[in-house]
Amino acid sequence: MATAQARPATARGPRLPATLTPHVLQRLAGRVSAAPDAARVTTSAPYTGVPLADLPVSTPADVEDAFARARTAQKTWAATPVAERGKILLRYHDLVLARQEEVLDLMQAENGKTRRDAFLEVVDIGIVSRYYARNAAKYLAPKRRRGAFPLLTHATEVRHPKGVVAVVSPWNYPLSMAASDTIAALAAGNAVLQKPDTQTALTALWSMELMYEAGLPENVWQMVTGRGSSIGGALMDNADYMMFTGSTATGRQIASDAGRRLIGASLELGGKNPMIVLDDADIEKAAAGAVAACFPSAGQLCVSVERLYVADSVRDRFLDAFLARTRKLAIGAAYDYGVDVGSLTTPAQLKTVTEHVDDAVAKGATVLAGGRARPDLGPLFYEPTVLTDVTPDMTLHSHETFGPVVSVYTFQDVDDAVEQANATAYGLNASVWSRDGRRGRAVAARVHAGTVNVNEAFAAAWGSVDAPMGGMGDSGLGRRHGAEGILKYTEPQTIAHQRVQGFTPPSRISPETWAALLTGALKALKALGVR
Repeated sequence: MATAQARPATARGPRLPATLTPHVLQRLAGRVSAAPDAARVTTSAPYTGVPLADLPVSTPADVEDAFARARTAQKTWAATPVAERGKILLRYHDLVLARQEEVLDLMQAENGKTRRDAFLEVVDIGIVSRYYARNAAKYLAPKRRRGAFPLLTHATEVRHPKGVVAVVSPWNYPLSMAASDTIAALAAGNAVLQKPDTQTALTALWSMELMYEAGLPENVWQMVTGRGSSIGGALMDNADYMMFTGSTATGRQIASDAGRRLIGASLELGGKNPMIVLDDADIEKAAAGAVAACFPSAGQLCVSVERLYVADSVRDRFLDAFLARTRKLAIGAAYDYGVDVGSLTTPAQLKTVTEHVDDAVAKGATVLAGGRARPDLGPLFYEPTVLTDVTPDMTLHSHETFGPVVSVYTFQDVDDAVEQANATAYGLNASVWSRDGRRGRAVAARVHAGTVNVNEAFAAAWGSVDAPMGGMGDSGLGRRHGAEGILKYTEPQTIAHQRVQGFTPPSRISPETWAALLTGALKALKALGVR
């Protein structure tokens, strides 16, 4: 069985880039909101397993103190004109692009992904910051609404920031998930208290540092570190809104806690995303698209594909093309653009991927490519893996693997494909391939997922930030991007000014007569087509 190509590495793995000096790492760690005598935690670099960051650990008391500072700062920030907030976001946009080498090195060092995958996060933040900088004023401006009585009722919708938003961001996309949700919350006039995953906290802290360089007032964006079991309660008990990206199990608990407090929550959770290759698909493009869908960031991407459904009539041709491309992928550790697939991020993730594949093989699945860890490259590497003959009794059939593993299935017709694709509790992202764009979009509309890409893996929907992005079913609640991505961080208020006459009858008209007059008015308004 052929395997992915290995890029040679030294026994020690690549050295940290020159940008990541001890002084830089210490400076970033010093931005964590924690007491001077806080306990410390050390993270390791996935490429090598050697120690990387020494971070203070925040306590519930630290969280309380940070919220108090944030509430004071938020009042001034909310009073800052939206146009001024937008200027800060645009300066931040420029700083991220100008200093991208720093954050690319950080993301690779903390996460283990390839440089090309890290660069997509830079692109994402550039798009999001520009979008909300130039569209926030439109979304947040007072809007005239139709009143109860034409001409007599003046109704206006006003938007107020929630207050202090808690953002809990994951390790798999440490810049995108740390900054994109925060950008929208800040644009809406909120302060943000964020808990990034400790493994990738330096990347999040770098992003925050640049926002302050761009002009953000002190304490409007703060960060705490620590386990959710330790400080999660303090975050939930003090937040005015919760933005969470992570596992479905944790998301359910957050939804329950938010309901108890009667605050809002937006939850982007797990996925078991399908890709459908129709019988009229361009096979070479679909094969290339499948590689791009299944293996970015070593498969540690919420919108990546883990289930491939291929029309039976083109299965063999597609598999030949897909496997040829998969086996040519260069896997390894390097702080440049020469590697296609990087490392998994944590030992726990390697354990999950290994157990899922081993369980499937033990129960009869066939490995067409990959299927093994690569300790010769580094402690957490696993080859891009393609499986067939996967059955429902295998763990990876229905459960999210979150690694470079995909299962291939076939279908007879479009109805069969849609039924199989929708046979999951999840509903985050999907992909459909067809030479006929109209046919592809028609099939896409039948797939139960918050975003569906036609002739693309996931970047088309993700990068279309004017449109909402989020999950259905066990993949979450709420949306990021677009109008919903910023308005969820606001409280809508209706101000209605009644002129001349309201719903109560004038003193000289009896209630019966007034009821008859209002009934006639309602009928007239309907006849006139008034909405």
